[in-house]
Amino acid sequence: MGIVVVGTVAFDTVETPFGKGENVLGGSATYFSTSASFFSDVSLVAVVGEDFPEEHLQFLRSREIDLQGLQRLPGKTFHWTGKYGYDLNEAQTLDTQLNVLMDFKPQLPETYCDTDVLFLANIDPELQLEVLDQVKKPRLVACDSMNFWISSKPAALKEVIKRVDIVIINEGEARMLTGEPNLIKAARQIIALGCKRLVVKRGEYGVLMFTSDSVFAAPAYPLEEVFDPTGAGDTFAGGFIGYLANTGDLSEEGIRQALVFGSVMASFNVEDFSLERLKRLEYQEIETRYRSFRQLTTFRDLSTNG
Repeated sequence: MGIVVVGTVAFDTVETPFGKGENVLGGSATYFSTSASFFSDVSLVAVVGEDFPEEHLQFLRSREIDLQGLQRLPGKTFHWTGKYGYDLNEAQTLDTQLNVLMDFKPQLPETYCDTDVLFLANIDPELQLEVLDQVKKPRLVACDSMNFWISSKPAALKEVIKRVDIVIINEGEARMLTGEPNLIKAARQIIALGCKRLVVKRGEYGVLMFTSDSVFAAPAYPLEEVFDPTGAGDTFAGGFIGYLANTGDLSEEGIRQALVFGSVMASFNVEDFSLERLKRLEYQEIETRYRSFRQLTTFRDLSTNG
């Protein structure tokens, strides 16, 4: 199954305790599509400005990402500036320049409207709704969001949640959306809005997946070196949804396996700035780390002898 992702392609300026990247390639759709491209065909819908360099386009094409839906408008590309302290779970936003993103109206090429899988990356929920009106009968629809949209456009976001299968947000956003400090209760409230599954990203503590009657947990991969967590959530979503699109297995077991592949992809992303680690990544490394994840979480059942 092919994937259409609608989100942002951006420049990031990021500082962590381990270094700094200035005007590096970023954006939710960029990280998602790069990660998902290891598993499935991906078509990208986003907007860039006149200043977006050809080398970045060539990289996306080298991953065989379809760029028919990438608009180029007069002006500058969306630019985010952020900083991380030693708590790499939380970014401090220093500056956000929306630039051409202010005029972005996602228009899917006709061939994209029949997509099997749609991922609505972190953009205005009103734009996410416009995209949902353009697709025909996708087998799977998932979305991401952030605290800015939760606080500024909660009604539109809740309408999106009502119309998708899987919602992917972080722990703080789940609590913010519901006003419920207990994560389990917050998850139940979000699922009650209409989605089938809620995936809660917890940074270095892993990920939780909720349905109306089940909970599944996967750890984060223990790493000695973490350089830049920017885009880790989008990379996770790309691995998760990309693997689902590859297998077409939407059973509980299939979705749980895909979730671990998402965690694998996120673990590679944080090992360098921007998409540099993903650019060097080989599929054999993904399989090797997946097997390490299995060993990390495998243990013996209770003895039947009492």
